[in-house]
Amino acid sequence: MTSRSSSRALDRRRNHACSKGSHAGDWAQGARDNAPPTIHEQVTARIIAELEAERLPWVQPWAKAGEGAGCGPALPRNALSGRSYSGINILLLWGEVIAKGYPSQKWLTFRQALEAGGAVRRGEHSCMVVYADRFIPETEKARAQDSGEAARAIPFLKRFTVFNVAQCEGLEDKALPDPAPLPEREIMPLAEEIIAASGVDFRIGGDKAYYRPSLDLVQVPPQPAFFKQINYYQTCLHELTHATGHVSRLARDLSHGFGTAGYAREELIAEMGSAFLCASLGIVPTVRHADYIGAWLAVLREDSRAIFRAARAASLAADWLLERHRAARDGTGGEGEGAPAINATLMDGRAA
Repeated sequence: MTSRSSSRALDRRRNHACSKGSHAGDWAQGARDNAPPTIHEQVTARIIAELEAERLPWVQPWAKAGEGAGCGPALPRNALSGRSYSGINILLLWGEVIAKGYPSQKWLTFRQALEAGGAVRRGEHSCMVVYADRFIPETEKARAQDSGEAARAIPFLKRFTVFNVAQCEGLEDKALPDPAPLPEREIMPLAEEIIAASGVDFRIGGDKAYYRPSLDLVQVPPQPAFFKQINYYQTCLHELTHATGHVSRLARDLSHGFGTAGYAREELIAEMGSAFLCASLGIVPTVRHADYIGAWLAVLREDSRAIFRAARAASLAADWLLERHRAARDGTGGEGEGAPAINATLMDGRAA
């Protein structure tokens, strides 16, 4: 994680404003007292409001209670290219689906709708998504050339807007069809394949589900210990998301002890990563640790970029596991195994 003294000072002012009231609106108002809220602040305020209402943006975002089947579990994707959105954009678009009750996870820009021969219906409102990248200013290029040092890239975040295909007309034969949901009998073998392809030492037994970084080991209770078979696979994917943080894989910091902010951040990554994996498989995501909501709120109030980093790490984790599965299925192999132990912290360690 990177930070600057100015941003730390601004964070302290926001935290002071937040201490006067625990609501997302109070937090956002504290930021507006100093300057217009940034994209990070706007998005974080929305996520905080959801968590304060005990709604998790990554859990069952495809149907409102009592309004029928709604949209089936899937990752949001571009309606024309089929490319899936990632990171914080998954949460933003899922949030819009649940708020508006859209029947599809397909999105496109205003211009894309026109280019496809359709149009956004008059009066429809867009949803904001973000694009992150880096650039090197000319002055930095010149400095690097003069000093012989590597040029430092500056990260930036740009917003743009998209519309759900349900807000458009004239796209009937242009937009890609929604993927057909897998029958449950096919979901289970697919989940088993992902577990096997991960290369993680995966053991079944005991009465707790956890990932132990020091041994690079996942253990989950046997399937009969779960009320529903699908809950077993939800738990497996949660623990495998933790395992992607091992130094031999995506190298996240797994050294934080239980009850720390670092531990809460890693649990947030695992919750979202497993939700992204579940959606990819057509499994309705669930929350394993709702009791962490308070800790997650503290992390998000402290740092407006935390949810962006966590969502990006969750996407990387899900992509890593899915790519391993694709490589195993296609016979192209995968990354090497084996790495030194990190520490003895247990991730989760809760009864199933």
